[in-house]
Amino acid sequence: MSDLPYLLSLTTFTPVIGALLLLLFKAFARADDKGIVERNAPAVALVTSLFTFALSILVLIEFNPADPGFQLVEDVSWFAGFHYRMGVDGISILLVLLTTFLMPLCFIASMGVIKKRVTEYMIAFLVLETLMIGVFCSLDIVMFYVFFEAGLIPMYLIIGIWGGDNRVYASFKFFLYTLLGSLLMLIAIITMISIAGTSNIVELLAFDFDPGLQIWLWLAFFASFAVKLPMWPVHTWLPDAHVQAPTAGSVVLAGVLLKMGGYGFIRFSLPMFPIASQTFAPMVLGLSVIAIIYTSLVAFRQTDMKKLIAYSSVAHMGFVTMGLFAMNFIGLQGAMFQMLSHGIISAALFLIVGVIYDRIHTREIAAYGGLVHRMPIYAAIFMLFTMANVGLPATSGFIGEILTLVGVFQVNTWVAFGATTGIILSAIYSLNLYREVIFGEMVNEKLVGITDVTKKEIIMFAPLVVATLVMGLMPALVTDITGPAVEALIERIDAGLALAAPIGGAGD
Repeated sequence: MSDLPYLLSLTTFTPVIGALLLLLFKAFARADDKGIVERNAPAVALVTSLFTFALSILVLIEFNPADPGFQLVEDVSWFAGFHYRMGVDGISILLVLLTTFLMPLCFIASMGVIKKRVTEYMIAFLVLETLMIGVFCSLDIVMFYVFFEAGLIPMYLIIGIWGGDNRVYASFKFFLYTLLGSLLMLIAIITMISIAGTSNIVELLAFDFDPGLQIWLWLAFFASFAVKLPMWPVHTWLPDAHVQAPTAGSVVLAGVLLKMGGYGFIRFSLPMFPIASQTFAPMVLGLSVIAIIYTSLVAFRQTDMKKLIAYSSVAHMGFVTMGLFAMNFIGLQGAMFQMLSHGIISAALFLIVGVIYDRIHTREIAAYGGLVHRMPIYAAIFMLFTMANVGLPATSGFIGEILTLVGVFQVNTWVAFGATTGIILSAIYSLNLYREVIFGEMVNEKLVGITDVTKKEIIMFAPLVVATLVMGLMPALVTDITGPAVEALIERIDAGLALAAPIGGAGD
């Protein structure tokens, strides 16, 4: 038991408290003072997010990595039998930390860039932060669903109000894809509660659902998580959303929101429906390989930098699903590591694009070239994250990919071979992008006066550089935390499959 009661709740809801303060400042400010509120809103949001990050560090300090169960548990009975349940284990705690780590960088990136409705923009991001943390901390399946779905609203507004020229189309596509996928999950959740008699995730993890029912429940959850991740072929909303979203919106989308799909597979599909997971594992492995190879080829043909990185995200998340449905310890460890690594690397790549977009106001690759002559520090930062995206040893990208490949190799060598081909394709499109933008002659006259990264941008990139290298050089910092929880997950899967063995044997 923690010495700091309700620490998880404080961490989760601190951002929304900051959002409420901004809302009150804006609502009650005199007409002459509204400009002051607008100017200071980014600073208030940044301080709030930094305080939230500090609280998440306290959560990590209070957490015992050797304990595979849920810790810092909060359970409060509400009305009509509903419960407020919070808790973290080795799988969810690092995703909470990833969320709180990236949010201050989003606010730094937005300073001086967002010109309209600045206060509302900061409020939307703070509310989104609370909802994302809530997804990873919820120990009640109804609470999980509420947080999971509510996160669509601020992200829809961020894309639809502060996005690019085609923002309305992209925001509606994002909203409808993810909402429709989740409606089936809601039906499955209601079914699970009616059968198990509880909405407590801990109790549901220990409940053995009928093997026939598991198939339908698994498919319902899959409809939601596959879109969220997103998996091929339900990935088409992602490139449009990324291209139209503001830079910070792309950072959150790739860095955290996509991870909710992977987290859903780990938290629900694998342990609650192990028989169905084993049944559909070949299908998921096949879709993962297609995603890795196909979207890598599509990425190579892109002329817009953000769209290229968006397709790269789909390819790299293919490694996550591949590692998850290898359903062994190494594969699951690799999937967890890949989610965290991709959250950092993809966030950095979108920020890198944002730096030059803010200066030249175009994302077309053909508009650039020769930036190394004017932006040497920028070129060095870009190179590091390009190498990390490729999976260069000593970077976090290498650890995640090698672990998932080893895990899936133990299950299917052809899947591992196909995924390795995807790594080669990743190197081709990533290095080609770097060459086109950084090297060559500076033929575009608009680039002549371009300036290198500012102090603000160096502060923004420094934590990402450190995280990428530390995770790559000392992966045990991650795997020691996730390991016990992954082992417990494997034991739960094996126990669920063992119960089905007599049923399968009787039919032979």
